[in-house]
Amino acid sequence: MRLLRARDYRRTRWKNDGGWTTEIASAQLPGSDTGFRWRVSIADIETDGPFSSFPAIERDLLLLAGNGIELDINEAAPLRLDQRFQRVHFAGEDQVHCRLLAGPTRDFNVMAHRDSVTAEVLARPLNGTMLVFVEPASTWLIYVFAGQARARGDHRVETAETGETLLIESSSDARERIVIEGGGELVLVKFSAAGDPVESITAD
Repeated sequence: MRLLRARDYRRTRWKNDGGWTTEIASAQLPGSDTGFRWRVSIADIETDGPFSSFPAIERDLLLLAGNGIELDINEAAPLRLDQRFQRVHFAGEDQVHCRLLAGPTRDFNVMAHRDSVTAEVLARPLNGTMLVFVEPASTWLIYVFAGQARARGDHRVETAETGETLLIESSSDARERIVIEGGGELVLVKFSAAGDPVESITAD
């Protein structure tokens, strides 16, 4: 279990000057010097424009702040995201054009290489105690959107404040239980090896 502090995130300007990407965490694709197995980031979108193409990547986007966006994905009807934590899933090679509804937005982005890993994404409140079960070979990323979360496992305890992230990687061949206590709102991401049975990440 590791605590990722907001000050350590990597923030970069887009090549088209339309916004910023703040990378929270990523894992390298085995056998590749440049590709990622998965990546989690926050995007600050400042202008209308197309999304970059990411072949072989599955993407999830959640609205965190702002009045929202409208997405044209391939030939489908426009899709509007105007509620906090509203989510859309699409392929990285899809042709996606983004329009701001009324000013800049902040969005949570999850990318997963479809031949290597499967990502499940859930936003939910934290009220008191929540249990997360970490299966062998899986990775959990818990982003504290608001409030505070204290995570307790068998060998470590970490506390994350607003804007910080807990990264939990399986360290054994057995299922591990993580107890999360506190109050606020969380975005949870579970990464499992591609082909493994998919279980709901709805935490107890």
